[in-house]
Amino acid sequence: MGYLLDGVWQTGSPGFANTSGEFERKASSFRSFVTADGSPGPSGEGGFPAAAGRYHLYVSLACPWAHRALVVRERKGLADMIGLSVVHWYMGDDGWSFAPGEGVVPDTVNGAAFMRDVYLAADPSYSGRVTVPVLWDKERSTIVSNESAEIIRMFAEAFDGLGAREEDYRPAALADEIDAVNARVYETVNNGVYRAGFATRQAAYEAAVGDLFASLDWLEARLEGYDYLMGDKLTEADVRLFTTLIRFDPVYYGHFKCNVRRIVDYPNLWRYLRTLYAQPGFADTTDLFHIKHHYYQSHKSLNPTGIVPTGPALDYSL
Repeated sequence: MGYLLDGVWQTGSPGFANTSGEFERKASSFRSFVTADGSPGPSGEGGFPAAAGRYHLYVSLACPWAHRALVVRERKGLADMIGLSVVHWYMGDDGWSFAPGEGVVPDTVNGAAFMRDVYLAADPSYSGRVTVPVLWDKERSTIVSNESAEIIRMFAEAFDGLGAREEDYRPAALADEIDAVNARVYETVNNGVYRAGFATRQAAYEAAVGDLFASLDWLEARLEGYDYLMGDKLTEADVRLFTTLIRFDPVYYGHFKCNVRRIVDYPNLWRYLRTLYAQPGFADTTDLFHIKHHYYQSHKSLNPTGIVPTGPALDYSL
């Protein structure tokens, strides 16, 4: 998959598992915020005011973290304010690329052939993995953020004064509850499937799968009688969970060995997933071709033949 070391591309992997065989996700490197007036956000530096046409989003349609940003960009009506580039679904030794392919949107800002070129344009001596999403500032020619959880909050809040749709994804009255749900879902579900899939020892795998299905059971109970995680209000917690659930049965169940139960086996979670899929911004940002082909053909250590399974046949309509 490759990574950068002091600005030089290295093939192979920097390593995902620790000495106990547990998958460890590295923290994002760029953590500034776009704010309404350009004042500093919770981390990073200031000087990134919301402005139509100033920012550009780089994504993979396969990536659940990038998918979050796409959903909120679409739902908030930011497509005309924030440009978009989409990498190819295949990630080989050169990492994410803009090679021609179905669904690829070339980089019209930096003219990059590979996603690593965007990172190097921001920091010529960058060391680390080259991930998406990336929010780029065309005026300062740098990366604002590559942290999906923070990009979706920027999209949800910073552009309201410029005509973005008025939809609050983290109402003050629900903020603490949303944060608590997000924390558990991130650790055990969003990242939990990766903890299972990239574990290199049995004990680490079993611990991750145990945490994952304990949280899916908890979510199933929480959704009894409700459309959304916060009851009748769609929030960022739903966006963050959706992008894992939509990939679960087609990919994580088999490819990452998360095969205790499918989402379709959970009555409330299956209804919830289909409810979200029917809402604007969810189905139209979901590309199962990119999703399935990326995971099954890019992860040669998990699927050496690169064969992409035909199924499952799922109907997400209500």
